[in-house]
Amino acid sequence: MGKRRPSPPRRRVGSRLCRGVSGACVVPPGLDAPSERRRRLTELSAVSRLYVKENMADPWQECMDYAVTLAKKAGEIIRGALKEEKSIMIKSSPVDLVTETDQKVENFIISLIKEKYPSHSFIGEESVAAGGGSILTDNPTWIIDPIDGTTNFVHRFPFVAVSIGFVVNKKIEFGIVYSCVEDKMYTARKGKGAFCNGQKLKVSGQEDITKSLLVTELGSNRDPETIKIVLSNMERLLSIPIHGIRAVGTAAVNMCLVAAGGADAYYEMGIHCWDMAGAGIIITEAGGVLLDVSGGPFDLMSRRIIAASSRPIAERIAKALQIIPLKRDDATD
Repeated sequence: MGKRRPSPPRRRVGSRLCRGVSGACVVPPGLDAPSERRRRLTELSAVSRLYVKENMADPWQECMDYAVTLAKKAGEIIRGALKEEKSIMIKSSPVDLVTETDQKVENFIISLIKEKYPSHSFIGEESVAAGGGSILTDNPTWIIDPIDGTTNFVHRFPFVAVSIGFVVNKKIEFGIVYSCVEDKMYTARKGKGAFCNGQKLKVSGQEDITKSLLVTELGSNRDPETIKIVLSNMERLLSIPIHGIRAVGTAAVNMCLVAAGGADAYYEMGIHCWDMAGAGIIITEAGGVLLDVSGGPFDLMSRRIIAASSRPIAERIAKALQIIPLKRDDATD
């Protein structure tokens, strides 16, 4: 009988035991290599599907992050311009003002967005004033007010905001309002809440109109009949009575004050879609409601709004208001 050959030395490669120089490996009991590979691939596939699902569920988050960055940079331009002499021009009336900074900020924002998202559409206050259109389509659309509160800006009254609204299929997906003198960044994404400098916003929830504080504006229309209706509406509301009416000179900041619980409702007629698009979703994501001044559904292109902490207050305001006839933002004639 010949001598028994000694077994070749074993060595460990990963989780396997291998014999000799041939590298033949034995998978230890309970660990099937192909099964392990399949399990790991399945895990990776699940992670990939989750990532894709999350991004499909919120495809506009990148746009929102970019909007915040642009609003901050625009705010820096505005704060710098506040220290300088201003070249002031007029638009529809001697009190409807525009400055070179309005135009500079809008061009800055739109040019950078066009570069990044060339297929998107735009409605900008100064672009429309220069003859551009304001027709809202289903296409992803950026609605921009470069300086909401231009009269405040001219007088250095410290409530000036950059407003950016993003609309898809005629629905607001997110809104940014940067009150740049205060350094307050208001943001809201559909279904994800509203925030100011990272702190979650919540409306007051007040439902009793007699315990409410309202915000509004006198507007830039100096037609005697229009002024009469504006003042009459204030008188009607004060006579309910309510606690008071305030005005800070910017529709977007007024609405953000309601979202933050500092006021109970905001109403106005004669403003535009760029005044409302950024702040509208901030109101609803903070738990508030938007109505038309008639009491019907809110219409972004109607140039009129009630933004309130509760439906009962919004409906009571609508009941008190005399409506000012206005040409819609999307009117083609």
